[in-house]
Amino acid sequence: MNLRNLAIWGIIILALAGLYSVMTSGQKSANLSEVSYSQLLQRVGSGTLKKAEIIGSRVQVTDKANKIYAATTPANQDALVSRLEAQGVDIQVKPPGGPIWGTVLVQLLPILLLVGVWVFFMRQMQGGARGAMGFGKSKAKLLMENKNRVTFEDVAGVDEAKDELAEIVDFLKDPQKFQRLGGKIPKGALMVGPPGTGKTLLGRAVAGEAGVPFFYISGSDFVEMFVGVGASRVRDMFEQAKKNSPCIIFIDEIDAVGRHRGAGLGGGNDEREQTLNQLLVEMDGFDPSEAIIVIASTNRPDVLDPALLRPGRFDRQVVVGNPDVGGRERILRVHMKNVPLAADVNVKTIARGTPGFSGADLANLVNEAALLAARKNRRMVLHRDFEEAKDKVMMGAERKSMIMTDEEKRNTAYHEGGHALVALSVPSSDPVHKATIVPRGRALGMVMQLPEGDRYSMDYVQMTSRLAIMMAGRVSEEIIFGKEHITSGASSDIQAATSLARNMVTRWGFSDELGTVAYGDNQDEVFLGHSVSRTQNVSESTAQKIDVEVRRLVQGGQDEARRILLERLEDLHTLAKALLEYETLSGDEIVNVLKGIAPNRDDAEADRPPPPSVSVPIVGSFEPITA
Repeated sequence: MNLRNLAIWGIIILALAGLYSVMTSGQKSANLSEVSYSQLLQRVGSGTLKKAEIIGSRVQVTDKANKIYAATTPANQDALVSRLEAQGVDIQVKPPGGPIWGTVLVQLLPILLLVGVWVFFMRQMQGGARGAMGFGKSKAKLLMENKNRVTFEDVAGVDEAKDELAEIVDFLKDPQKFQRLGGKIPKGALMVGPPGTGKTLLGRAVAGEAGVPFFYISGSDFVEMFVGVGASRVRDMFEQAKKNSPCIIFIDEIDAVGRHRGAGLGGGNDEREQTLNQLLVEMDGFDPSEAIIVIASTNRPDVLDPALLRPGRFDRQVVVGNPDVGGRERILRVHMKNVPLAADVNVKTIARGTPGFSGADLANLVNEAALLAARKNRRMVLHRDFEEAKDKVMMGAERKSMIMTDEEKRNTAYHEGGHALVALSVPSSDPVHKATIVPRGRALGMVMQLPEGDRYSMDYVQMTSRLAIMMAGRVSEEIIFGKEHITSGASSDIQAATSLARNMVTRWGFSDELGTVAYGDNQDEVFLGHSVSRTQNVSESTAQKIDVEVRRLVQGGQDEARRILLERLEDLHTLAKALLEYETLSGDEIVNVLKGIAPNRDDAEADRPPPPSVSVPIVGSFEPITA
């Protein structure tokens, strides 16, 4: 038992003793009567006393009824003692003053309670285990190489990032190899990428490959309510790292402590800035640390302080992006190791159908597929389960409890049928993956498109085709039901089309009237260290031209959608009727329906539960197509 625990138990024992003293003294005072000396002599003469207690000049006598009488006597008590002896009273004599520990404890009890409460709250604020004296202790967790070791074999889909970090692994394994030629390894590596791409796992893999200790800490663990605590924790962390060097310090979400200093709304944050200053000094200051490599991760490199990114600190930035189709296939195979798969599961097909998915998204996809199979009491996961899980991840869960009226179903069917039909007719478009009028998430229906491969840019034809697809739902409603019966379901379509057209005009230079010039104002977040003031770099006449060009592009897409739907009006009726009958159609089924081939749903409907009979109010609108 350490000294801190002994002190806590000592306070508890003293408090209990003081409480006992108060209770016993209270019981005594309840039977005690204060009398004069003459009244005390009368009690002695009555012959009813059985015990007497003399404490200095104070005398307490107890009668046969256990009543206690006390009085202050003269200095000469010989006569009183003689009378008591004559009556046969038991006499006890105690020194004056007596033990006063009970009184002292009663007086100290409030102070002890305040100290105990203060210690308790300070332990809670500092993580519980470190106590009130552990403000400046580092919260970094040390992971040794033989505990939960992760290597590059466990990380898939980030081959370029692994190649960038291989040099750090070689240095940690054999530092003299580089030092003999005067080379210096980068002190820090900053991994940048979207959430869920495996930055933390990659940092652990570096430590596992090098076989060195690995300190893990989050950026938020440095910052506390007390100024200077974060800087003290940085010093303590590097002191621990020096004792275990060569080693790796991994700081997750470093933007929590590494933001721009002295900027943003309301000025700087003293605690965060002092912590950042100490981190800068430890990495490459007057006495830089040797054989300690700092690896950090963030998905917001734009808010980091420039001093962190200069040579000598985080001078090597490793981009960890979303995986390509090959990387997604390898990631899926890693997460499918412990999942029993049916023979019809094609990992390549699943990887091609999940463009833009991160490693975390793919792990979630495999988990959702396994949960769906378990819900249906299967022993293996079918390819159909992965398709349903993909629809749930990308479009939301089916809202089977929502009952739509026939009129609302008909509106939704023609709206989504217009999207799908125009997507099959425009010059350049991604293949239609699925069309549904089953409510998912906040949408009453949607058409989803999936590109055939990974795409990193769009040309002008693809953009104008997409504008036509977005406006096709509203145009379809207008053609079938008339302008007076158009619903609000196209609100998100209009918003997405306007945003795309504005970007074409102001950012990408697709306007002959305005030319290849970037227009607009700053859209930065002032709370992340950017300017509070708004800077407008377009004149009023230019802004009017931008609005005209944006409307021209959106109207062009609307006109193109109207032309296609009027030319293929019979196909629109056919597709809407199929959606009303089958509710969900895949891309191949849509093509077959337009050819007059009905979908075969015998196997697919076996797992579908019967429709619910509960009716709930409908909230929301039609969902636009997603790429």
